[in-house]
Amino acid sequence: MTARVGVITFPGTLDDRDTRRAVALAGVEAVPLWHRDKDLKQVDAVVLPGGFSYGDYLRAGAISRFSPVMESVIAGARAGLPVLGICNGFQVLTETHLLPGAMLRNNHLHFICRDQKLRVENDATAWTTEFTAGQEISVPLKNIDGRYVADERTLDMLEAEGRVAFRYVGTNPNGSLRDIAGITNAAGNVVGLMPHPEHAVEPLIGTGRTDGLGFFTSILKKLVTA
Repeated sequence: MTARVGVITFPGTLDDRDTRRAVALAGVEAVPLWHRDKDLKQVDAVVLPGGFSYGDYLRAGAISRFSPVMESVIAGARAGLPVLGICNGFQVLTETHLLPGAMLRNNHLHFICRDQKLRVENDATAWTTEFTAGQEISVPLKNIDGRYVADERTLDMLEAEGRVAFRYVGTNPNGSLRDIAGITNAAGNVVGLMPHPEHAVEPLIGTGRTDGLGFFTSILKKLVTA
C-alpha cells in the first residue's frame, strides 16, 4: 500500500503545491486537503504548509485553527497521526495547542527571507529520523511572525524533555527564545518549524541543496515500517 500524506490548503496558503511536490519527490502520494472538509481522506500523515492563512487576520493561524479540517487533524494528532506544520502551519499548531508556546512578530518588525542554517536537536520524531542529532542543515526562511515565545517553565520543559527539534545556528533571524526554530510534542508525531524544508528538495531551486528532503523521506520511512 502506498503511503499517503495530506497537504491542507487554507485561504491564503502559498506553499501547498511546493509541499505536495516535496512529498512526491520523497516517494509518497500527496493528497490535497481542503480546509472546509473534515474528511482527511484516510491519509497516513498531514502537513500544514506555509503562507498567510486568512491573511493572518487577528493573529497568524488564529482563524485557521477553527477550520473544519482542523477538528479532524487535532483528533488525529492526539491519536498518533503524524503532523508537520511549516511556518504558518507551525503557527496554526500553536493556536490549536497541539504544540506549546506562540509565534509573535519578528523582533526587528520586518519580513525576512533568507537561507537559514539550522541544527537538528531531535532526530527521533516522525519527521526527523533521516537526520542525525547535531547535524546542521540549510533551508529557506521567510516570515514576519516567526518569533517563538513561551514562558520559562515551558521552555525549561521543552529543553528537559528533548522537545526542541531545531535551533537556529549563527544569527537568530527573528528573536525566537533560546534560538528555537522548531519543536515537537511529547509523542514525537507532531512537529512544527518556521523554516521551509519544502523549498530545499531539489538542487536547482531554493538553497540549491536538498537538505529539506529528509523531512519527507523520514515520514516515508515511518509509514512504511509502521
